[in-house]
Amino acid sequence: MSLDIFRGMTIAAMMLVNNAGGFPEVYAPLKHASWHGWTFTDTVFPFFLWICGVAMTLSFARRVESGADRGKLLLHSLRRGAMIFGLGLLLNGFPYYNLATIRIPGVLQRIGLCYFLGAVVFLYTSRRMQAWITAGCLFGYWALMAWVPVPGCGAGSLERECNLQQYVDGMFLSGHMYSATKTWDPEGIVSTIPAVATILFGILTGHLLRAAIPALEKLSWMFFTGNVLLFAGLFWDKALPINKNIWTSSYAVFMAGMALVVFACCYWLADYKGWKQWGKPFAIYGSNAIAVYVLAGLIARIIGMLGWRRPIYEGLLTFAAPVHASLLYGLLHVTLLYLIALALYRKGWFLKV
Repeated sequence: MSLDIFRGMTIAAMMLVNNAGGFPEVYAPLKHASWHGWTFTDTVFPFFLWICGVAMTLSFARRVESGADRGKLLLHSLRRGAMIFGLGLLLNGFPYYNLATIRIPGVLQRIGLCYFLGAVVFLYTSRRMQAWITAGCLFGYWALMAWVPVPGCGAGSLERECNLQQYVDGMFLSGHMYSATKTWDPEGIVSTIPAVATILFGILTGHLLRAAIPALEKLSWMFFTGNVLLFAGLFWDKALPINKNIWTSSYAVFMAGMALVVFACCYWLADYKGWKQWGKPFAIYGSNAIAVYVLAGLIARIIGMLGWRRPIYEGLLTFAAPVHASLLYGLLHVTLLYLIALALYRKGWFLKV
C-alpha cells in the first residue's frame, strides 16, 4: 500500500509542476533549478524512476523464485520498455509529427530505457553485483564528466553549453532535442548512466522490503540508509554539483536518499501503523500512472492549441494574484486528472504497457 501511495503522490506532484509553469510568476519550488541545485520539482522524476525499481523487484522476484523463464521476463521488459519509449515519442510529436525535428529523448523515453536496463541487471546479477553496478554507474559517469576532454571546453567542464553531455547530444541528437534548450537535452544520452543507478537504488530497496526481517527493522534501515545517502549526496555536491539537467551522480545519490526517507514515512503510516485511508486518493491516482502522464501531456497540448490556456489563467487572475493564479491553474490540472484516474479505477480499467 505504501508504494501505491508514494507512486500516486509522485504522479500528483508531476501533474502540478508540469502544468504550473509558463506564466510570469510561479512559486519557486514549482520550477526546476536553472542549473546547479535543486527544487521540489527536481525530486519528481527521480522519485518515479526509483519507484519503478522497487516495483520491479516486488514483481519479478516472485516470478523468478517460482521458476519463471528469465528470457521471457527479459523479453517482456524489452517490450514494455519499448512501448513506454514509443508513448514518449507519440507525446513529443503530437499533433504534427514532424520527423525532421521531433524530440527523440524525453521523460517516458528515459523511463522505458532505464526500466529495460534495470531489468537486465536484476534478472542476471546477484544483489551484491547490483550494488556494485550501481556504484559503477555513479563513479563511471563522474569519471567521464571529469576526465573526458570536450573540444573547446577541455575536461571537467560542467557549464551549460560546455560539457560532455552537451557535446554527445550535439553529435547524435542534433535537431531532435528539447525545444527549450536546443543544443542539449535534459534526458540526454550520457546522463542516462546515472539515471540507471536511480532505478537500481529502487531495486535494492525492493530487496530490503522482501527480506524476512521485522517491519520495524526494515523501517530503521530505510531511514538510516536514506539519511546516509542524503548526506553523501550533499558531500559529493562539493566536488560534483547536484544537477538534474545532467543528472549528476551527486544528484542521483541525494534523490535516492530523499526517496527512501519519504517512502519510509509512507511505509510507517500505511503498512506499519495500518493507517491507510489517508492515502487511498493517492493510490487511486497512481493506479494508472503512465496513462495519466500521457493524458496530461495531450490535454496540455490541446488546451494550448485551442488558445484556452491564457484565458483560463487570466480568469483566475480576477480573484488571485499572478503567483496564486499560476498555482491554481496547476491544481486544476491535478484535479481534472484525478477525476479521470478515479473514473478508470471505479470501472476497474487499469491500462498496462
